[in-house]
Amino acid sequence: MQFRTTVKIEGLKRKIGHSEPILSLGSCFADNIASRLAAAKFRVTASPSGVLFNPESIALAIERYSKAIAPVAEELHEGDEGWYSFDFHSSLSSSEREVALAQMRQAVEQGAEALRKAKVVIITFGTAWVYRLRESGCVVANCHKQHQSLFSREMLSIEQIVERYAELMEGALADKEVILTVSPVRHLSDGLEANSLSKAILRVAADALTKQYDNVHYFPSFELLNDDLRDYRFYGDDMTHPSAVAVDYIWERFEEYAFSAATIDIIKRLRKIADAVAHRPLNADSTAHRNFCLKMIGEIAAMECVTSGIDFSEEKRHFKQFL
Repeated sequence: MQFRTTVKIEGLKRKIGHSEPILSLGSCFADNIASRLAAAKFRVTASPSGVLFNPESIALAIERYSKAIAPVAEELHEGDEGWYSFDFHSSLSSSEREVALAQMRQAVEQGAEALRKAKVVIITFGTAWVYRLRESGCVVANCHKQHQSLFSREMLSIEQIVERYAELMEGALADKEVILTVSPVRHLSDGLEANSLSKAILRVAADALTKQYDNVHYFPSFELLNDDLRDYRFYGDDMTHPSAVAVDYIWERFEEYAFSAATIDIIKRLRKIADAVAHRPLNADSTAHRNFCLKMIGEIAAMECVTSGIDFSEEKRHFKQFL
């Protein structure tokens, strides 16, 4: 008997290797995937402007990076939690105006460099709902806990998203392989019906873009949680975010989707080295532990022979300290 439906995924024709720089943008799920990529020693830059939930704010960030538009002091506002910008996440805010501005400028510099170098851009849409400043009509990336009277709320249409990203696909993203995904994180504050409608809009927009552009691809992270795992035990305690087990499973499917068999083998060997670094010996001065460290240094040397551009300096430093 079969008790679940497995999502069939057509893998990328052009697989991602360790030598290709990656830029990951979007909702908090984008950071989950980016952290796994970083742990697997990929050259990945994650969310320079902080978490961005809606397609319009992600598009604005990409435009800012592509044109290297540094924020100016006039963009910042002061609130109860310090100085902030409506184009950046609160993680870049500060109680000091100059500190906040410096952090945001550094984020744009990092994003501009990452976008310029990136061969692959991963974009995760979180919600089609947006908030606009009533005064300017501009979509904000974060409301920064400001009074709701300052904003109007609306849902982006499929046509708006597709038209907006068509500009990017023919401009800043024209020479990149773009992977679109819809975050499986549920926006319960919108209400379940509104959340379902929002995700449906994002999914249809992503599908339209994959059909329109050969360099745009879709990875079904939303479907993996909601149609494959399909159980509340795969959510965290908040019943909103995927559990650690669910993220592990989605990552495994992403490996199959994005990497060659040889790259997956390298990732497995890298994971063993990372586990060895995390291991805490009962007796660090023992002959057994020194032999173990010598063995791991040999494994790193073997990895350096079959990989290029992967930095093992920290791992080698860790094992050599016991010799």
